[in-house]
Amino acid sequence: MAIMETVIEIPAEHEKNIFGSFDTNSKKIEKALNVTMIARDGNLKLVGEAGNVKQAEGILMQLLELSKRGNTITEQSVNYAVGLALDNDKTNLVEIDSDIVCHTIQGKPIKPKTAGQKTYVDLIRQKMIVFGIGPAGTGKTYLAMAMAIDAFKRDEVGKIILTRPAIEAGEKLGFLPGDLQSKVDPYLRPLYDALYQIMGADSYLRNVEKGLIEVAPLAYMRGRTLDNSFIILDEAQNTTPAQMKMFLTRIGFGSKVIVTGDLTQKDLPYDSKSGLEQALEVLGKVEDIGFSYMTNKDVVRHPLVQKIVTAYDDYEKKQERKKQVESARKKEGGERRSSDGRTTAGRRNRGTN
Repeated sequence: MAIMETVIEIPAEHEKNIFGSFDTNSKKIEKALNVTMIARDGNLKLVGEAGNVKQAEGILMQLLELSKRGNTITEQSVNYAVGLALDNDKTNLVEIDSDIVCHTIQGKPIKPKTAGQKTYVDLIRQKMIVFGIGPAGTGKTYLAMAMAIDAFKRDEVGKIILTRPAIEAGEKLGFLPGDLQSKVDPYLRPLYDALYQIMGADSYLRNVEKGLIEVAPLAYMRGRTLDNSFIILDEAQNTTPAQMKMFLTRIGFGSKVIVTGDLTQKDLPYDSKSGLEQALEVLGKVEDIGFSYMTNKDVVRHPLVQKIVTAYDDYEKKQERKKQVESARKKEGGERRSSDGRTTAGRRNRGTN
């Protein structure tokens, strides 16, 4: 491959944001694409194989545009841009960044950061019911909350209802003290945290007192009809099939429903079927229901979270392959024993005649 040199202009005010502290971002791009970067007087020279140089230039120009838009360039942003380049994915990060869902109480814009998140947000706008499936850190709940609050502020819905199955994460908590609200609050804390950050505590409390925002365990949904509401069922992998059916049949006119879950983090008893798993099988072909599947590439928490998710995925796949091999061996061994038994019986019968 021919060696190529090109020079691009990086304004001084954006250099630190794009290159990162101690040039960690630029070093990451250099290592991933095997190019050399030389920065001098607002210009950046790229040296390397022609294809790699063009990919590095494309990444840097997108990061520059994101920086001009006021974004802080994080390690996650650089990792995602590099990953797209290595996969020859033409996803435009600037187009994704243009989709602002709403703003937090501090004025910070909330927007999708990956193609998977953008697809998820678009589905929520288009469909009456959306299932958001993906590993921890992909923004399933947070983006759904942002969409709900935005719809509420626009008077598209009259009420926000947030619910979760109240189930311990692999450990027994015993009898919790306090009244009923105090007992269920620990299970719903992540929902409160998102509400406080986006709406502010004062606005949240006012709307709760008016009954316009409701945060409740899934069991409280039975027997209700939920009209003109934006409803979010979080941690849906911990629902039973009966609970999921009960929840989905509560939906009334003018409502929108988001169901989020991570099928790799079930807290149900071993070998119990999740209501989320069953719903994906049963409702796959029903119109006006959308399914958004996010992967470890859509993780927007600390980059280490992405590595952890990937490591667990690889481990679980290996374990599943081992189980399949062992099952096949047992089946083959059983067939051989059965065949040997029939052969022996045949010999005995012939011997007695």
